[in-house]
Order: sequence, then C-alpha cells, then structure tokens
Amino acid sequence: YLDCTVGLGGHAAALLDAGAGRVIGLDRDPAALAHAAARLRALGARAELVHADYRSVADVLGARGVAGVDGALADLGVSSMQLDDAARGFSFRHDGPLDMRMDPTSGTTLADRLADVDEATLAAVLTEFGEERHARRIARAIVTAQAHRPLTGTAELASVVRRASGGGEWRRIDPATRTFQALRIWVNDELGGL
Repeated sequence: YLDCTVGLGGHAAALLDAGAGRVIGLDRDPAALAHAAARLRALGARAELVHADYRSVADVLGARGVAGVDGALADLGVSSMQLDDAARGFSFRHDGPLDMRMDPTSGTTLADRLADVDEATLAAVLTEFGEERHARRIARAIVTAQAHRPLTGTAELASVVRRASGGGEWRRIDPATRTFQALRIWVNDELGGL
C-alpha cells in the first residue's frame, strides 16, 4: 500500500494493523516523517518512510522495484501539527515567520513570494484557492503594506487581511482564514500536484 501523505503515521499504522504486508509512506515534511517513524518503528520493515512529494510517486516506487500497489491514499491539506508550530508559518493563532512550506528544506517561502507578487496575481490566488470574496481589497492591502515595509510575520499579515476585509468582529471564522488557506495552497502548489 502507498500512503502519499503519511503525516504522523496514523493511516499507515491502521493499514498495517488491518493486515497490509507493506506500506510505503511519503511525506514532504521531515518533522512529520520523524513522528511517523517513531510511531511505526515497532512494525519494522513493513513500514518504509520516504522524504518525498507525492508527485514523485512513480520514481519512489520505481526505485524500489514496485510495479503496482494494492491501494493508495492521500490525506491532503495541512495537519494540526503544522498549524500548532508557529515557526512553520501556517497559522495566525501564534505569530511566526511567513513560510508555509510543507517541506521547509526546499521551495520558496511565502515571504519571498509576497515580495515579488503583483496585485492582480495575488487577487487571483485568493479567489481561486480561498474563494475569498474580498480578494481584490485584500490583495491591494497586502501589496501596499509590502511596498511600505515587507511583512515579516503571520500576525502582521493576518492584521492586514482583517483590516482589508472590513475588520470588526466576525461570527463564524476569522477573516484571515481563507487568505491563509489560499496562500498555503499557492506556496506549495497543492492543486498542481494533484
């Protein structure tokens, strides 16, 4: 079996407990792989973990001489472990750097992307990946803030987004939620990977 986003190893452990002979687990996040390795250690060689993006599944399987699998799963999106780690920059609950990379060892950080993005592109990102109804206003506010002084943290970015979306109190979700989702998807090219 193939677990394309092994995360903390919960699905892989369930597959192995249910009788799978072997699970190859991929993840872009080295921290998640370390947790999964600790969780799956007792299962020995039946669980093989690989630091890789699910886009490279053919290469991973080919390198192991695996021509096909009996099943595959992918639990997409951000994990609570990533959200809870302020240093990863996925959440505005705790201030952290503007990073948002699933694999912090490669790719371009959110801070670097925001330094070069134009308003129209950013508005399109917020609309397409976040279904943000205030995308144009938020994009304009982010680009304007960046022009004065580069944004450095998630709390600062969330504040800009809240002001641009009307500020005040919200009833269901924080006004920055959709923007942060869209930016995460953009930074990691999550839909392109599918």
